[in-house]
Amino acid sequence: MSHILVVEDEAIIRNAVRRLLLRHQHEVTEADSVDAAKALDLTSYDMIISDLRLPGGHGTDLIELAGKVPVLIMTSYASLRSAVDAMKLGAVDYIAKPFDHDEMIEAVKRILANREANETNSNTDAEELPAPVPSSETGIIGSCEPMQLLFRKIAKVAPTDATVLIQGESGTGKELVAKAIHNQSRRANKPLISVNCAAIPETLIESELFGHEKGAFTGATAQRQGLVEAADGGTLFLDEIGELPLEAQARLLRVLQEGEIRRVGSVQSQKVNVRLVAATHRNLKELSSQGEFREDLYYRLNVMELHLPPLRDRGEDVIEIATTMLARACEKMAQAPMHFNADALKAVRDYHWPGNVRELENAVERSVILAESDEVAPDLLGIEVSPDRYLSETMRNNLIENNPYQPTEQNEEQQGDLSLDDYFVHFVLENEAAMTETELAKKLGISRKSLWERRNRLGIPRKKGGR
Repeated sequence: MSHILVVEDEAIIRNAVRRLLLRHQHEVTEADSVDAAKALDLTSYDMIISDLRLPGGHGTDLIELAGKVPVLIMTSYASLRSAVDAMKLGAVDYIAKPFDHDEMIEAVKRILANREANETNSNTDAEELPAPVPSSETGIIGSCEPMQLLFRKIAKVAPTDATVLIQGESGTGKELVAKAIHNQSRRANKPLISVNCAAIPETLIESELFGHEKGAFTGATAQRQGLVEAADGGTLFLDEIGELPLEAQARLLRVLQEGEIRRVGSVQSQKVNVRLVAATHRNLKELSSQGEFREDLYYRLNVMELHLPPLRDRGEDVIEIATTMLARACEKMAQAPMHFNADALKAVRDYHWPGNVRELENAVERSVILAESDEVAPDLLGIEVSPDRYLSETMRNNLIENNPYQPTEQNEEQQGDLSLDDYFVHFVLENEAAMTETELAKKLGISRKSLWERRNRLGIPRKKGGR
């Protein structure tokens, strides 16, 4: 039985919430003002439900005093701004009045279930976390301390239904983490639906995620189930959620808040029971401050945040991963077992791996294809060549100068040799890791199609998984 404090100045609403919670086997204490609540030991409760506007102050005034106890804010001021402000101050969630009884109970159940996961998120003491799950069970290889801590957090959060946000650079294996969370959860025998938000055209993403009715738009010749609905009872993994359009973000927020969806072109809503795991290589907090990502959605996603370290920060893990990939690639290509020589191991260990595990996997497979014996030498990996191999000799020479594009007596003649292609190549190589293809095209003042065509003409491959 959970002990819940209800802080509400309107007696009718307070009594209604109390009766509702008692019917669901919760113990309830009541308070009718901020001062009355402050007179209690707020840390002794399992959860606090408080109105936003109260005599003597705001319900958010109780958040700091409550410590780790989650606070659910009720508000009849159902504006987005007041709800987001409450969550910024530390409220775990909000609910707009008048609320549906089922909606309230679902919110309470979710918050109580996630409380343990929230505490884990702020706890970095490995001794208080469960033992790491063996890599054979997660499918993720990692012996360094950051990965061991990640495994412990996965083991802690997986059995709950907490929303998880996975952050890490492209190619670090965020989808493997999502699969590990699903496989260790109570939903393991239900579907795991993976969606790359950056791979679906903006005009189709709402239909793909939420489904559509027949005749909802041109080409909708039949009713179609969406991917969220297909994940009902299981886990929905949204990769690169930072690329989700704002309209789709609003619909996703409804899934998290109400547990229901409405197909495009439908007037009927239907309930779904989905556990959400999201991933991104972008800073969602920064995007929300710029108006490119909904603040309220960010705070709902960020219940449990997992950081996946880049390969360059994982020490000797890179050798273990490369060796495992080599054995796997040999088996896949029906080759006899191979091994890295000493120089190849040093190259693997010392290389920066900007593409992370994905780039390492490509390098290993390349070496297996090109090897003429059972020994893999560093030249077969193709990693000894610096990223500026695509630059022309003129561009490379000018980049060495302190002011390469400032006309002087020494380089004035060379300036005539610099081409727009040189500038294009340099800009793309400098920025492609931090920008999407759409952002690159916009900065260059060309269309995304033109960017793709020029990449092909100049031989600048788009990184696998790029957008």
